[in-house]
Amino acid sequence: MATRDLVLIALFAAVIAVLGAFPPLTLPAIGVPITAQSMGVMLAGGLLGARRGTLAVLLLIVLVLAGLPLLSGGRGGLAVLAGPTVGFFLGWLPAAFVTGALTERFLPQLTFVPAFLAAVAGGVVVLYACGIPGITLVAGVPLDKAAMGSLAFIPGDLVKAGVAAAIAVAVARSYPLAGADARRA
Repeated sequence: MATRDLVLIALFAAVIAVLGAFPPLTLPAIGVPITAQSMGVMLAGGLLGARRGTLAVLLLIVLVLAGLPLLSGGRGGLAVLAGPTVGFFLGWLPAAFVTGALTERFLPQLTFVPAFLAAVAGGVVVLYACGIPGITLVAGVPLDKAAMGSLAFIPGDLVKAGVAAAIAVAVARSYPLAGADARRA
């Protein structure tokens, strides 16, 4: 792996961490915070591709589990694995991978619609497929109630996917080498 790849991976792990500095908005009925960090996961996959985006998320997860307070609300450490958001937290890995893999298919002529669909597929569908069962396992909420409670988050996540897609398209147009590297990855 080239030095440039390592720098990009570390940079995007930092971007996801910085997005956690925005205060979370927690819906009382379900206890899962609305954060900007899931948009960072979509950006990592959409801008770095499947391999490097997933490695950026993996780096952040390792740092969080090592105790660094990089999650929204200053959370970090192994206790994260016992919280109701564990499925979403660990779901960041496949979310970044799917977003990146789908985005790579449309390079070098990436447009908004495919970038948005890639961000929705990875950053919403895959993430919820991991997160909702996590709520059920940890919080003991029935799967159907966890799914229904999660519907409140979809509009915000679609906005995050739109922002991530717009950024991915702008970067692909202004910095085409990023896309070429993502396809080779």
